[in-house]
Amino acid sequence: VLRNTYWLLALSMVPTVLGALVGVKTGFSFFAGNPFVGLIAFLAVAFGFFWGINRYRDSGVGVALLLGFTFFMGLMLSRLIGHVLGMSNGANLIMTAFGGTATIFAVMATVASVSKRDFTGLGKWLFVGFLVIFVAAIANIWLQMPALMLTISALAILIFSAFILVDLQRVVNGGETNYVVATLGVYISVYNVFTHLLALLGIFGGDRD
Repeated sequence: VLRNTYWLLALSMVPTVLGALVGVKTGFSFFAGNPFVGLIAFLAVAFGFFWGINRYRDSGVGVALLLGFTFFMGLMLSRLIGHVLGMSNGANLIMTAFGGTATIFAVMATVASVSKRDFTGLGKWLFVGFLVIFVAAIANIWLQMPALMLTISALAILIFSAFILVDLQRVVNGGETNYVVATLGVYISVYNVFTHLLALLGIFGGDRD
């Protein structure tokens, strides 16, 4: 299960990149008009994918839906990617965020595989932390507070890094036996680590021409 999870996770990066490229080229954005309506639309599509992936997790349809979901998430990422690419060092920032995310994943995967400590009990606390930053992120759509945005991104990196550890250890210990569902959970965490890391790099390291 762990090997298949790693392979499917690697494969899921392909439609994510394609989605981001399409989004940058077309100027795709759910949030260009009314942010609240865009949020509702995003959640509706995302939870539709979640339902379908879990419903068909034991067949090829589940894999296809997962890859479709990662393409959709690439589209959602395109606005941030386009913003960062507008900076003179944008490409370097994206590569730095990718390298940082890969390093975090490698560390968490190693700890999950070799540590004798059981981290799965952290799951419920991490979920509470996720709910807090999710509500804060929604509130900040209207508040537009830079300090709150920085805090959300920093906490998100910590929380989703820990989620990677918990989800992978659950697979290692046999708590999750379906690699499609396992990949979905790890993908969401990796995606969020990369997104928030890139956002912070864009704020603190971005150079405008």
